[in-house]
Amino acid sequence: MTAETKTELTTVYQVKGMTCGHCEGAVSGEISALPGVSSVTAVAATGQVTVVSAAPLDEEAVRAAVDEAGYELV
Repeated sequence: MTAETKTELTTVYQVKGMTCGHCEGAVSGEISALPGVSSVTAVAATGQVTVVSAAPLDEEAVRAAVDEAGYELV
């Protein structure tokens, strides 16, 4: 019998155009809606968005989510 371990992947994306808490929330909300995403932390000051997911995310899906929020994935 093998024990199954749940591993999560943390990926940091660079997003251009975030300037405030509202921006962080917009980007976080769109990326959070992607399948497999368990948490998103966006920091406007650095432009970094840290995403924790069950598996690697499709970069085009992340780009589309960021675009939908009104920002640009670098």
